[in-house]
Amino acid sequence: MSMNPTMMLLEEMVIFVRVVESGSFSEAARRLGISPSAASRGVSRLEKGLSVQLLQRTTRKLRLSESGEEIYKCCRSMVSSAKTVLGMSAKYSHEPEGLVRISAPKALGRFVIHPLIPEFLRLYPKVDVQLLLGDHHGDLIDSNLDLAVQVTDHPAPGLVGRCLFPIKQILCASPDYLAEHGVPMHPLELERHFCISEGDLSQGSRWQLKRGAELLKVQVPSRYSINLSEGRLDAVMQNACITYLPLFIAQAELERKRIAHLLPDWEFIGTHSHGSAWLLYQPTHYLPLKVRAVVDYLVEKVRGDPSLRAASLPPCDDVPVINDAGEPGHVH
Repeated sequence: MSMNPTMMLLEEMVIFVRVVESGSFSEAARRLGISPSAASRGVSRLEKGLSVQLLQRTTRKLRLSESGEEIYKCCRSMVSSAKTVLGMSAKYSHEPEGLVRISAPKALGRFVIHPLIPEFLRLYPKVDVQLLLGDHHGDLIDSNLDLAVQVTDHPAPGLVGRCLFPIKQILCASPDYLAEHGVPMHPLELERHFCISEGDLSQGSRWQLKRGAELLKVQVPSRYSINLSEGRLDAVMQNACITYLPLFIAQAELERKRIAHLLPDWEFIGTHSHGSAWLLYQPTHYLPLKVRAVVDYLVEKVRGDPSLRAASLPPCDDVPVINDAGEPGHVH
């Protein structure tokens, strides 16, 4: 059977998409499991087959040509559609099976998502899970992810969003620290305490707290900052400071009475990790059973955990699928 010349370039189109996404032939080759020279030859064959230059090559970087920009969008759409086709077969299998790749912020993944995975693996013996922890949001397609957990006020358009829980930040300190330095009864009293932040010390540490319609900005003394919530928790446990932590990190130590919640009538307005925790995935009419199983399990477990429901914050709602035209869509 003869094959249309265009069909013979499908593999080269995939290579081209991965090269653009990764920014280099070597990284694209690593992701595809081929040699860099094979990746370079694949793009050259595609350029020859289409009779256009797709990439402008320099010694330092690759840049899409004008025609390459348009062709890349079409090829990327083709790769996404191919994944949908593969997912259709899983939809009709009798039980979930296969690998599910999930990304999540370090702290949220460690304290919320990770503890739930062992039970999921027992419930679904044919599903494997790869949990990737990091605080940089990666594109679902570029990073070959099935699901992404992100903390945000506004989930990225073009994705399906299942809201897990609102993030609440609290101020806390250890009982020993408070016994030595006193308990602040008003936000302005924080100016007399040693505080640890996560921002740039050169710009000072300005904390915002809200009670009803009242909003206060307090310049707190801070000689140390660390952009890791677990590090700030450790500093509190060493009786070193007052700091702010997501409630899901502080909860266990609060229950053990090893730390105390300060100024509970005031809401701490975080500068970094604020908003809600969202479980995001690509819109598709044929969501693979393995992915659907993880989504349903995490939503049920996390939303059903009373320790993650902050009484002072409203529950979050799911968001609809937004298609390329900016119109609501549906997922089955």
